[in-house]
Amino acid sequence: RGHDGDVNSVAFSPDGRHVVSGSDDNTIRIWDAETGQPVGTPWKGHTGWVFSVAFSPDGRRVVSGSAEETIRIWDAETGQPPVGPPLEGHTDFVRSVAFSPDGSHVVSGSDDHTIRIWDAETGQPVGTPWEGHTGYVSSVAFSPDGTRVVSGSTDNTIRIWDAQFDEESGH
Repeated sequence: RGHDGDVNSVAFSPDGRHVVSGSDDNTIRIWDAETGQPVGTPWKGHTGWVFSVAFSPDGRRVVSGSAEETIRIWDAETGQPPVGPPLEGHTDFVRSVAFSPDGSHVVSGSDDHTIRIWDAETGQPVGTPWEGHTGYVSSVAFSPDGTRVVSGSTDNTIRIWDAQFDEESGH
């Protein structure tokens, strides 16, 4: 216990020692997976509900997606405020976020029907938004080898996207 609103997303750290949670109270919390106790204070930075959270593969960062249409990258080790400014580009709620297997990119899915790829170091968008869904994009994930992205939508479809891209062309 500790959030003051619905908990929308949870994830284990890669080493299994911690859990991250995102909530309708606009905060993110880190928990000790053994004791269930909170680690530090709630992370504040979003001004809307936090719909999705995920650890980076190395466990050093957390990515979050929110109702205020932004994505934030946090330092998981120190619990400090977001690393850099919010990632902006979606025009509606960000429902799902995930790191690539190598931690170099973030994928996001939004109620604006698009998927975006971001450089996890600079926070810059990579290429243009991926369009094709006719409903909200409610879930996104990278394949284990990082070559594809899968998305699920309220349009009752799942799409698989080619994630082989270079920074200049975006694909």
